[in-house]
Amino acid sequence: MEPSFIKELQTIVGEQYTLSDRESLAVYGYDSTPEIESLPGAVVLPATAEDVSRILRLCHDAGVSVTPRGSGTNLSGGSLSVNAGVVMQTSRLNRIIEVDEENLTATVEPGVVTSALHREVESRSLFYPPDPGSMNISTMGGNVAENSGGLRGLKYGVTADYVMGLETVLANGDLLRTGGKVVKDVAGYSLNPLLVSSEGTLGFFTGITVKLIPKPQGKITMLAHFPVLQDAALAVSAIIAAKVIPATLEFLDKVTIKCVEDYAHVGLPLNVDAVLLIEVDGHPAVIAEEAAAVAEICKKYRCSFFQTAQNADEALNLAAARRTALSALARLKPTTILEDATVPRSCIAPMLKVIQEAAAKYNVTIGTFGHAGDGNLHPTCLTDERDQDEIRRAHAAFAEIFDVAIAMGGTITGEHGVGIAKKKYLPRLVGESGIRVMRGIKQAFDPKGILNPGKVF
Repeated sequence: MEPSFIKELQTIVGEQYTLSDRESLAVYGYDSTPEIESLPGAVVLPATAEDVSRILRLCHDAGVSVTPRGSGTNLSGGSLSVNAGVVMQTSRLNRIIEVDEENLTATVEPGVVTSALHREVESRSLFYPPDPGSMNISTMGGNVAENSGGLRGLKYGVTADYVMGLETVLANGDLLRTGGKVVKDVAGYSLNPLLVSSEGTLGFFTGITVKLIPKPQGKITMLAHFPVLQDAALAVSAIIAAKVIPATLEFLDKVTIKCVEDYAHVGLPLNVDAVLLIEVDGHPAVIAEEAAAVAEICKKYRCSFFQTAQNADEALNLAAARRTALSALARLKPTTILEDATVPRSCIAPMLKVIQEAAAKYNVTIGTFGHAGDGNLHPTCLTDERDQDEIRRAHAAFAEIFDVAIAMGGTITGEHGVGIAKKKYLPRLVGESGIRVMRGIKQAFDPKGILNPGKVF
């Protein structure tokens, strides 16, 4: 990148917050996506919305691309600059601006870590439900850009269900405000849902207002052991069909169980095909009934052991089994390809069978865990990108898995986004007309194509 352009960036945020040497840029040349690396031309760390606006205006006029980046936990290559452009990192935009207890909202900057918002609102007996697996690292801006889900998504929904208002800087530096604290607003097009999950391709968020709800009065955490994987999948469908909606209904298969136990030593059984982690929350009388119903259903589907946490520490220990799944699997081989094929909940059992068959057909190791209650499975291939034949087989297995997921009425991604990694699959899902409409929206927001190019399409 030209020294003169770097100098102009420095005049906006200061020399200390403008990185251009190769050693510093290397940190931003990858995210959590395997096999993809791309060095930016410069990295800037703005501290205000005005900084963001000035940087975007400068880049727009010069035709330089800009990629928003939070903590780099993205799993589809979305936070990488693909053409040596500017990466705009949000760590200095990290204020919780307001928790409004009268209107049950919180307003934050994009660099706020998700779990920090959880702690702040829960200290006031309020609740922000979205809890992505990376919540102790990931930021609110990234959560909104990817429409992150989480373990509580079954009962409470995903990030989009809580975004009430956004302050977004557009590609040309203009500021756009959408939504706010009002519960009802049907004036004009509903732009919030369009901006949520736009993966940094339509604008840069500088302010996010989210809905809060009262903190649940109680919670019961349970773990069910299943000797047969398909029985666990059928139990998930039966729990939903019984009109019990747990806050959490998570699944771990045998490969994942062994990796988690070797890593975290939380007492998981090694002689079963699957476990279900289940949490119900709400009024104590109601959750007692729901927990009893869940136990009966699991026993009906040949659960070999059913454990109920007796205290908060035991509940945290059980939940840790799921939250450490990816870290545990990643220890087995150098490259971890984590996917998120998502199907209707009634299709979980056949989808799990397809994943097992694809792993066997292509001779690759796939451990599967995920949000079984909302059909969002995470088949995770443990491989080594230096073994090109194995990598080819891994991608062939995932191509079959995605094709079946689409045929079942599912999707290629439930929460990780399209980014670079999945853009070749998107036309299979939405068709030519879908791609045409999306390109038209991109053109309207960003006619020069400077915002996070190379992603989605």
